[in-house]
Amino acid sequence: MNRLITVIIYLSLLQPLGAQVIGTEVGARLGVGHYFGDLNDDYSINKPGLAGGLIARYSFNRRIAVKANVDYAQVAGDDALSENTFQQRRNLNFESDLFTAGLQLEFNFLPFVHGDKKDFFTPYVFGGGGITYFNPKAEYNNEMIALRELGTEGQEEGDEYDITSMGWIYGGGLKVSLNFHWSINIELAIHQLFTDYLDDVSTTYPDMNALRNRNGDMAVALSDPSIVTPLQPKLGETGRQRGNSANKDSYSIFSVGVSYFLGDLRCPAITPEYK
Repeated sequence: MNRLITVIIYLSLLQPLGAQVIGTEVGARLGVGHYFGDLNDDYSINKPGLAGGLIARYSFNRRIAVKANVDYAQVAGDDALSENTFQQRRNLNFESDLFTAGLQLEFNFLPFVHGDKKDFFTPYVFGGGGITYFNPKAEYNNEMIALRELGTEGQEEGDEYDITSMGWIYGGGLKVSLNFHWSINIELAIHQLFTDYLDDVSTTYPDMNALRNRNGDMAVALSDPSIVTPLQPKLGETGRQRGNSANKDSYSIFSVGVSYFLGDLRCPAITPEYK
Protein backbone atom coordinates (compact mmCIF):
# COMPACT_ATOMS: atom_id res chain seq x y z
CA MET A 1 0.00 0.00 0.00
CA ASN A 2 2.80 2.44 0.87
CA ARG A 3 4.45 1.63 -2.45
CA LEU A 4 1.23 2.31 -4.37
CA ILE A 5 0.81 5.71 -2.72
CA THR A 6 4.47 6.57 -3.41
CA VAL A 7 4.06 5.69 -7.11
CA ILE A 8 0.93 7.85 -7.37
CA ILE A 9 2.69 10.84 -5.79
CA TYR A 10 5.70 10.38 -8.09
CA LEU A 11 3.52 10.25 -11.19
CA SER A 12 1.67 13.36 -10.06
CA LEU A 13 4.93 15.32 -10.09
CA LEU A 14 5.39 14.44 -13.76
CA GLN A 15 2.02 15.87 -14.80
CA PRO A 16 1.69 19.48 -15.96
CA LEU A 17 -0.98 21.52 -14.23
CA GLY A 18 -3.91 22.58 -16.37
CA ALA A 19 -6.51 25.13 -15.26
CA GLN A 20 -9.12 23.54 -17.50
CA VAL A 21 -9.05 20.30 -15.51
CA ILE A 22 -8.34 21.57 -12.00
CA GLY A 23 -11.46 21.52 -9.88
CA THR A 24 -13.81 19.95 -7.39
CA GLU A 25 -16.61 17.46 -7.90
CA VAL A 26 -19.13 15.94 -5.51
CA GLY A 27 -21.17 12.81 -5.95
CA ALA A 28 -23.17 9.91 -4.60
CA ARG A 29 -22.99 6.19 -5.21
CA LEU A 30 -24.95 3.01 -4.55
CA GLY A 31 -23.82 -0.60 -4.58
CA VAL A 32 -23.18 -3.76 -2.58
CA GLY A 33 -20.88 -4.54 0.32
CA HIS A 34 -19.31 -7.89 1.11
CA TYR A 35 -17.35 -9.22 4.08
CA PHE A 36 -14.20 -11.38 4.14
CA GLY A 37 -12.89 -12.89 7.37
CA ASP A 38 -13.11 -15.86 9.73
CA LEU A 39 -16.67 -16.69 8.64
CA ASN A 40 -15.80 -16.30 4.96
CA ASP A 41 -12.14 -17.19 4.57
CA ASP A 42 -12.52 -18.55 1.04
CA TYR A 43 -13.71 -15.15 -0.29
CA SER A 44 -17.07 -16.44 -1.45
CA ILE A 45 -19.62 -13.92 -2.67
CA ASN A 46 -22.57 -15.31 -0.73
CA LYS A 47 -24.06 -12.62 1.54
CA PRO A 48 -23.95 -9.22 -0.20
CA GLY A 49 -25.51 -6.24 1.52
CA LEU A 50 -26.63 -2.75 0.59
CA ALA A 51 -23.93 -0.08 0.35
CA GLY A 52 -23.83 3.57 -0.58
CA GLY A 53 -21.96 6.77 0.06
CA LEU A 54 -20.92 10.31 -0.78
CA ILE A 55 -17.65 11.50 -2.33
CA ALA A 56 -15.78 14.74 -2.88
CA ARG A 57 -12.91 14.74 -5.39
CA TYR A 58 -10.35 17.41 -6.23
CA SER A 59 -8.45 17.01 -9.51
CA PHE A 60 -4.96 18.51 -9.64
CA ASN A 61 -4.52 17.74 -13.34
CA ARG A 62 -5.61 15.22 -15.97
CA ARG A 63 -4.10 12.28 -14.08
CA ILE A 64 -4.07 12.95 -10.34
CA ALA A 65 -6.89 13.57 -7.88
CA VAL A 66 -7.55 13.28 -4.17
CA LYS A 67 -10.88 11.84 -3.01
CA ALA A 68 -12.69 11.95 0.32
CA ASN A 69 -15.49 9.48 0.98
CA VAL A 70 -18.18 8.72 3.54
CA ASP A 71 -19.71 5.26 3.05
CA TYR A 72 -22.27 2.93 4.59
CA ALA A 73 -22.35 -0.82 4.06
CA GLN A 74 -24.25 -3.82 5.39
CA VAL A 75 -22.09 -6.93 5.77
CA ALA A 76 -22.76 -10.42 7.11
CA GLY A 77 -21.17 -13.85 7.45
CA ASP A 78 -22.58 -17.29 8.18
CA ASP A 79 -20.75 -20.57 8.82
CA ALA A 80 -23.79 -22.44 7.51
CA LEU A 81 -22.91 -21.28 3.99
CA SER A 82 -19.38 -22.70 4.13
CA GLU A 83 -18.33 -26.01 2.58
CA ASN A 84 -15.82 -26.45 5.42
CA THR A 85 -16.98 -29.08 7.92
CA PHE A 86 -15.43 -27.31 10.92
CA GLN A 87 -17.18 -24.06 10.06
CA GLN A 88 -20.50 -25.84 9.61
CA ARG A 89 -20.11 -27.33 13.10
CA ARG A 90 -18.90 -24.03 14.56
CA ASN A 91 -22.19 -22.55 13.34
CA LEU A 92 -21.36 -18.88 13.97
CA ASN A 93 -23.00 -15.98 12.15
CA PHE A 94 -23.10 -12.20 12.35
CA GLU A 95 -24.20 -9.04 10.62
CA SER A 96 -23.10 -5.43 11.02
CA ASP A 97 -23.72 -1.94 9.75
CA LEU A 98 -20.47 -0.22 8.76
CA PHE A 99 -19.79 3.51 8.58
CA THR A 100 -16.51 4.60 7.00
CA ALA A 101 -14.76 7.90 6.33
CA GLY A 102 -11.65 7.88 4.17
CA LEU A 103 -9.17 9.76 2.00
CA GLN A 104 -7.37 8.42 -1.08
CA LEU A 105 -5.11 9.47 -3.93
CA GLU A 106 -6.31 8.56 -7.42
CA PHE A 107 -4.30 8.00 -10.58
CA ASN A 108 -5.96 8.01 -14.01
CA PHE A 109 -4.37 5.68 -16.56
CA LEU A 110 -5.58 8.00 -19.35
CA PRO A 111 -5.84 11.80 -19.42
CA PHE A 112 -9.29 12.79 -18.15
CA VAL A 113 -11.06 16.10 -18.85
CA HIS A 114 -14.68 16.82 -17.97
CA GLY A 115 -16.76 17.40 -21.10
CA ASP A 116 -13.91 16.68 -23.49
CA LYS A 117 -14.76 14.74 -26.66
CA LYS A 118 -11.45 12.88 -26.62
CA ASP A 119 -10.34 12.48 -23.00
CA PHE A 120 -13.77 11.72 -21.56
CA PHE A 121 -13.09 8.34 -19.92
CA THR A 122 -10.35 6.52 -18.04
CA PRO A 123 -9.72 3.52 -15.82
CA TYR A 124 -8.11 4.52 -12.52
CA VAL A 125 -6.58 3.13 -9.34
CA PHE A 126 -6.52 4.60 -5.86
CA GLY A 127 -5.01 4.04 -2.44
CA GLY A 128 -5.34 5.61 0.97
CA GLY A 129 -6.84 5.01 4.38
CA GLY A 130 -9.87 5.51 6.55
CA ILE A 131 -11.65 4.74 9.79
CA THR A 132 -14.59 2.35 10.12
CA TYR A 133 -17.24 1.98 12.83
CA PHE A 134 -18.79 -1.49 13.24
CA ASN A 135 -20.95 -3.38 15.75
CA PRO A 136 -21.38 -7.12 15.07
CA LYS A 137 -24.71 -8.68 16.01
CA ALA A 138 -26.19 -12.19 15.89
CA GLU A 139 -29.71 -13.55 16.19
CA TYR A 140 -30.89 -15.05 19.48
CA ASN A 141 -34.55 -15.95 20.07
CA ASN A 142 -35.60 -13.89 17.04
CA GLU A 143 -33.78 -10.80 18.30
CA MET A 144 -30.53 -9.26 17.05
CA ILE A 145 -28.03 -9.11 19.92
CA ALA A 146 -24.87 -6.98 20.01
CA LEU A 147 -21.98 -9.40 20.57
CA ARG A 148 -19.21 -7.16 21.88
CA GLU A 149 -20.75 -6.69 25.33
CA LEU A 150 -21.19 -10.45 25.78
CA GLY A 151 -17.46 -11.22 25.76
CA THR A 152 -17.87 -14.25 23.50
CA GLU A 153 -14.13 -14.96 23.64
CA GLY A 154 -13.80 -14.29 27.35
CA GLN A 155 -13.31 -10.52 27.27
CA GLU A 156 -14.26 -8.97 30.59
CA GLU A 157 -15.93 -5.61 31.11
CA GLY A 158 -13.48 -2.87 30.23
CA ASP A 159 -11.40 -5.23 28.07
CA GLU A 160 -13.72 -5.41 25.06
CA TYR A 161 -12.39 -4.86 21.54
CA ASP A 162 -12.74 -1.43 19.92
CA ILE A 163 -15.66 -0.96 17.53
CA THR A 164 -13.73 1.51 15.39
CA SER A 165 -10.76 0.51 13.27
CA MET A 166 -8.32 2.25 10.98
CA GLY A 167 -7.57 0.53 7.70
CA TRP A 168 -6.25 0.73 4.15
CA ILE A 169 -8.61 1.57 1.29
CA TYR A 170 -7.54 0.65 -2.24
CA GLY A 171 -9.03 -0.43 -5.54
CA GLY A 172 -9.87 0.70 -9.03
CA GLY A 173 -12.63 1.84 -11.28
CA LEU A 174 -13.79 3.54 -14.44
CA LYS A 175 -14.94 7.14 -14.80
CA VAL A 176 -16.87 8.44 -17.83
CA SER A 177 -17.68 12.10 -18.45
CA LEU A 178 -21.18 12.64 -19.86
CA ASN A 179 -20.72 16.39 -20.26
CA PHE A 180 -18.79 19.20 -18.56
CA HIS A 181 -20.59 18.75 -15.24
CA TRP A 182 -21.82 15.15 -14.97
CA SER A 183 -19.80 11.93 -14.82
CA ILE A 184 -20.43 8.26 -14.06
CA ASN A 185 -18.08 6.34 -11.75
CA ILE A 186 -17.91 2.53 -11.49
CA GLU A 187 -15.67 1.41 -8.65
CA LEU A 188 -14.48 -1.54 -6.56
CA ALA A 189 -12.98 -0.55 -3.19
CA ILE A 190 -11.28 -2.95 -0.78
CA HIS A 191 -11.26 -1.95 2.90
CA GLN A 192 -8.49 -3.83 4.73
CA LEU A 193 -9.10 -3.22 8.43
CA PHE A 194 -6.58 -3.36 11.26
CA THR A 195 -9.00 -5.38 13.43
CA ASP A 196 -9.94 -9.06 13.47
CA TYR A 197 -13.21 -8.45 15.31
CA LEU A 198 -15.43 -7.16 12.52
CA ASP A 199 -17.21 -10.52 12.86
CA ASP A 200 -16.67 -10.96 16.66
CA VAL A 201 -14.41 -13.96 15.90
CA SER A 202 -10.64 -13.95 16.36
CA THR A 203 -8.96 -16.20 18.93
CA THR A 204 -10.12 -19.09 21.17
CA TYR A 205 -13.16 -20.34 23.06
CA PRO A 206 -13.41 -19.04 26.64
CA ASP A 207 -14.18 -20.95 29.83
CA MET A 208 -17.92 -21.45 29.33
CA ASN A 209 -18.70 -21.75 33.04
CA ALA A 210 -17.00 -18.43 33.74
CA LEU A 211 -18.76 -16.86 30.75
CA ARG A 212 -22.15 -18.14 31.95
CA ASN A 213 -21.57 -16.81 35.45
CA ARG A 214 -20.55 -13.42 34.09
CA ASN A 215 -22.97 -12.85 31.19
CA GLY A 216 -25.57 -15.64 31.26
CA ASP A 217 -26.77 -18.45 29.01
CA MET A 218 -27.25 -16.16 26.01
CA ALA A 219 -23.53 -15.32 25.96
CA VAL A 220 -22.65 -19.03 26.02
CA ALA A 221 -25.09 -19.85 23.22
CA LEU A 222 -23.71 -17.07 20.99
CA SER A 223 -20.10 -17.92 21.82
CA ASP A 224 -20.55 -21.57 20.88
CA PRO A 225 -23.66 -22.27 18.74
CA SER A 226 -22.30 -25.78 18.11
CA ILE A 227 -24.06 -26.81 21.35
CA VAL A 228 -27.35 -26.79 19.43
CA THR A 229 -26.03 -28.71 16.39
CA PRO A 230 -27.83 -32.09 16.31
CA LEU A 231 -25.78 -35.29 16.71
CA GLN A 232 -22.48 -33.37 16.95
CA PRO A 233 -20.23 -32.83 19.99
CA LYS A 234 -19.81 -29.20 20.99
CA LEU A 235 -16.65 -27.38 19.90
CA GLY A 236 -16.37 -24.89 22.72
CA GLU A 237 -13.60 -26.37 24.83
CA THR A 238 -11.60 -23.78 26.76
CA GLY A 239 -8.64 -22.60 24.69
CA ARG A 240 -9.70 -24.34 21.47
CA GLN A 241 -9.26 -22.32 18.30
CA ARG A 242 -12.38 -20.30 17.45
CA GLY A 243 -10.93 -17.96 14.82
CA ASN A 244 -7.68 -17.03 13.11
CA SER A 245 -6.18 -13.91 14.67
CA ALA A 246 -3.30 -13.89 12.15
CA ASN A 247 -5.57 -12.60 9.38
CA LYS A 248 -7.39 -9.29 9.80
CA ASP A 249 -10.90 -8.77 8.49
CA SER A 250 -11.83 -6.85 5.37
CA TYR A 251 -14.78 -5.92 3.22
CA SER A 252 -15.40 -4.63 -0.28
CA ILE A 253 -17.81 -2.17 -1.83
CA PHE A 254 -18.75 -2.36 -5.51
CA SER A 255 -20.61 0.77 -6.52
CA VAL A 256 -21.97 2.82 -9.39
CA GLY A 257 -22.28 6.55 -8.86
CA VAL A 258 -22.70 9.95 -10.42
CA SER A 259 -20.68 13.07 -9.72
CA TYR A 260 -21.12 16.76 -10.49
CA PHE A 261 -18.09 18.85 -11.48
CA LEU A 262 -18.11 22.29 -9.86
CA GLY A 263 -15.01 23.53 -11.61
CA ASP A 264 -12.19 25.44 -9.99
CA LEU A 265 -13.50 26.99 -6.78
CA ARG A 266 -10.32 28.92 -6.04
CA CYS A 267 -10.54 32.72 -6.01
CA PRO A 268 -9.23 34.18 -9.28
CA ALA A 269 -6.01 36.16 -9.21
CA ILE A 270 -6.39 39.93 -8.88
CA THR A 271 -5.41 41.60 -12.15
CA PRO A 272 -3.42 44.88 -12.19
CA GLU A 273 -6.39 47.06 -13.19
CA TYR A 274 -8.23 46.05 -10.00
CA LYS A 275 -5.34 46.71 -7.62
